[in-house]
Amino acid sequence: MPRFEYKVVPAPQKGLKAKGVKGAEARFSHALQELMNGLAGYGWEYQRAETLPSIERAGLTSTTTEWRNVLVFRRLRETDTEAFAPELLPPPSEAAASEAEVAQKETPPADVDAGGETAKDTQSDAAESEKTDTAEKTSAWDNGVEDTKDVEGIGSTLETLAASRKTSKTDG
Repeated sequence: MPRFEYKVVPAPQKGLKAKGVKGAEARFSHALQELMNGLAGYGWEYQRAETLPSIERAGLTSTTTEWRNVLVFRRLRETDTEAFAPELLPPPSEAAASEAEVAQKETPPADVDAGGETAKDTQSDAAESEKTDTAEKTSAWDNGVEDTKDVEGIGSTLETLAASRKTSKTDG
């Protein structure tokens, strides 16, 4: 069963001027039409007009009953669980077989890799990456703490932190 959300808005009390609209009744109808079309643009469906009592204060101690004209609109709830339509996945045996077929189709020739490079290009790149790996291992490990020798007047808390990180760097 579909679920709806409702919106209640006050009915217009006077008409709107527009080109070609003459007379009080036509202006009032135009105001009502604009209100309804505006809400319909957001997915609200007109349901009915109601006249409802509203108890309001009049003065310090007395109350009066005012009758209010309202328009009731509704639309389907978008957050409803019925609107949720999950995608059904194939059984695992079919999915594994289809993935294997796709992998075979996408496999490039033996001398060209996925980036379009040949085997010779890949070998030269591997040699360069080995050189950079050894250079990185020999370079000092950066733990995010600056050297405290150059800074005078540093707080004791930061000195303790830097010392503990230097000892852990030399341990590892």
